[in-house]
Amino acid sequence: MTATAAHSPTLGLALLVALAGGVGAMARALLIHYFSVRRPDPLPIGTVVVNASGSLVLGFLTGLSIYHGLAPRLLSVVGIGLCGGYTTFSTASWESLHLVRSGQRWAAVVYTFGGLAACVGGAVAGLAMAAVI
Repeated sequence: MTATAAHSPTLGLALLVALAGGVGAMARALLIHYFSVRRPDPLPIGTVVVNASGSLVLGFLTGLSIYHGLAPRLLSVVGIGLCGGYTTFSTASWESLHLVRSGQRWAAVVYTFGGLAACVGGAVAGLAMAAVI
């Protein structure tokens, strides 16, 4: 068997990735709602929390793959499926544009660049955590 055939996706793997993506999307919706009903200010902090925590987990999984040989199929299910369904760049982009259109340009700048920094920081922290275990 060639290396390509050993790592080719199967229907079973695709279904697991899809199921994990659904679980991630449900978790995202619940967390964003949780934060949105508890904060009176216009910044959509729930999306930042979701994206930053998802970046942390994905950074950690990537580190486990690089440093400790995490199985590619597990990385696919949890990384692509769960983290992919959980995080949401499109919502963050829409929320940034919504802040701009509603006249809250400074909030949009803080939200956009703060969210980006939180996500990159989360990914770096996750990678670093995996490197030291």
